[in-house]
Amino acid sequence: MSIIVKKERCPQNHKCPAVKACPENALSQQDLAAPVVDAAKCIDCGKCADVCPTGALQMEARQPE
Repeated sequence: MSIIVKKERCPQNHKCPAVKACPENALSQQDLAAPVVDAAKCIDCGKCADVCPTGALQMEARQPE
């Protein structure tokens, strides 16, 4: 699984509460833009998706390489 950001679901008009919820600091946000996931830091715990009020952060199955 991995976390993806559905930008069309993110209003991009507020500080993202999921950034603070991430225990690994894998999410960042520039101004009020949609958050960005650092895949190298993300442990796929899903805490960010749990607190996202709009469902913009979602768990998705990884595609086989």
